[in-house]
Amino acid sequence: MIITKTPFRMSFFGGGTDMPAFFNEHGGAVISTTFDKYCYVNVRHMPPFHPYISELVYNRFERVNNIEDIEHPLIRECMRLHDIHEIRLTYEGDLPARTGLGTSSTFAVGMLNAFCALKGRRISYRQLAQEAIHVERDVLQEHGGWQDQVAAAYGGLNRIDFKDGDFTVRPIVISPERKYELDENLLLFYTGIQRLSSEIQADTFAKPIDKTQQLLDMLQLVDEAEKILCDENTSLSEFGKLLDTTWKLKRGTGAKVSNGNIDELYDIAIKAGALGGKLLGAGGGGFFLFYCEKEKHSALVNAMNKLMIVPFKFETGGAQVLYYAPQVYSPRKDASLRDSI
Repeated sequence: MIITKTPFRMSFFGGGTDMPAFFNEHGGAVISTTFDKYCYVNVRHMPPFHPYISELVYNRFERVNNIEDIEHPLIRECMRLHDIHEIRLTYEGDLPARTGLGTSSTFAVGMLNAFCALKGRRISYRQLAQEAIHVERDVLQEHGGWQDQVAAAYGGLNRIDFKDGDFTVRPIVISPERKYELDENLLLFYTGIQRLSSEIQADTFAKPIDKTQQLLDMLQLVDEAEKILCDENTSLSEFGKLLDTTWKLKRGTGAKVSNGNIDELYDIAIKAGALGGKLLGAGGGGFFLFYCEKEKHSALVNAMNKLMIVPFKFETGGAQVLYYAPQVYSPRKDASLRDSI
């Protein structure tokens, strides 16, 4: 049996510039962090006593006799990539899917990590990210960027740069006190709205020539944000104000990024004392992140009382194998079991 633990991420700056169509021409970069909410993937080979050969448990329940019959495309293609057969797989997440936290890519990273462990192989963070990108973007042709897979694999507070079909990860080094202050001044609220980020990304990049200047401006903010974080003499309130700037730019990149209800919630938060904020991920719903100084937290929470607040702390662990108890795998010989359910 293998159990993996993979963190969800929140992206601060540069979202959208991690799309190959953009960064292969202009370069791209994001600043993001992982935090203490995770997805868990449990995998083991199925005992040979059932009238099905694989059982998959996520928000649905699948029992199949052939990999081709698996309805979940990500599970099917990750199994195919690593030649995985006859398994029981379960997925559990601390937070809901389709909410702007890169849940699909986090699942991909955690599942690939588990499959490699099941085969008795250790895989690097870089390989994990590359394989997850390959499955989601090349095999499944899902519209989106590369930051989610990289962030989930590596963990921590990082600047991730994209160029010429590749990426580099550089930790943002700040004092523990400053990192704690940043963590304490960020509040996360759940809007209750779930959506497919690939659909929003597809709309955003339907006419990429129209978005180039906004994305270039958003890319420039990555440098500014990194300078703020790393300069101990600059107030972190400037980081919060810069979140407001990037949100306004992001709203201009696609009609589905925001709507009247989301704009109203944002205005309420600003009036209650938040210096800035943004919807995480592609937009359209999910989680709102706000920067608000400690003394104004109560006012902000009261003003946003229709939304669920989600306490969190930054984490640095990245993708992990929590439990490793490998099995000797012998393929079934009784073909009749493969043909009946």
